[in-house]
Amino acid sequence: MTPTVVAEHLSLNRAGQKIFHIERLVLRKGEVLALVGPNGAGKSSLLLTLALLQPPTSGNLTYNGIAAGNGNLLALRRRSAVVFQDALLLDTTVFRNVMIPLRIRGVPKGEAAERAKKWLDRFGIAHLAARKARRLSGGEAQRASLARAFALEPEFLFLDEPLGALDYPTRKALLSELGQILRDMNMTTLFVTHDFTEIPYLASMVAVLYEGSIVKYGTIRDVFGDELLESKAWTPWEL
Repeated sequence: MTPTVVAEHLSLNRAGQKIFHIERLVLRKGEVLALVGPNGAGKSSLLLTLALLQPPTSGNLTYNGIAAGNGNLLALRRRSAVVFQDALLLDTTVFRNVMIPLRIRGVPKGEAAERAKKWLDRFGIAHLAARKARRLSGGEAQRASLARAFALEPEFLFLDEPLGALDYPTRKALLSELGQILRDMNMTTLFVTHDFTEIPYLASMVAVLYEGSIVKYGTIRDVFGDELLESKAWTPWEL
């Protein structure tokens, strides 16, 4: 597969402490890469840096062969979308939460409305379009957040534990749907999670971050082995 996001010699330091140092990390077109590791390993910081929401201390980032620099950061950010653990919705209707970012990115009003309707329907919340975001349940709010991201039709998608705050039944239902949508869209995605049972649903590759360094990278079987993959703890809820 063709490399689309390439990080080389990428470092982030704070107050003299290393948050991460990545010699080389590649996301290929259509690949969903799960980034795992213990708390404090630097997973969210790395995601924010790759999404160009946090500048690195040093190193190089390229997106489809274009080097990220001060002159093109906004243009490159507009080719991606980010979904966090908290939905971070605007205090307006669900429909407007999905439509407003499209209008900000210059999508004509009619097309923006159609895309908003399409993705609200795809995530099963079209019936909530007129509801205020503050009246949504946790699962409904995260569906709205995901619909907003996918409506942007990004080249690169960054998911930072998007299901981490949801209860088990809600997470189970949304996880299966999200995995199917990612496969249908063939979207280049970095997915941060602490729940290994989510990985077989969503990811094709896995990178393990430990103390700021990638210590293992490969397929699910490469990283975890057959025994763990086939054990009860690692089997997807629905095969």
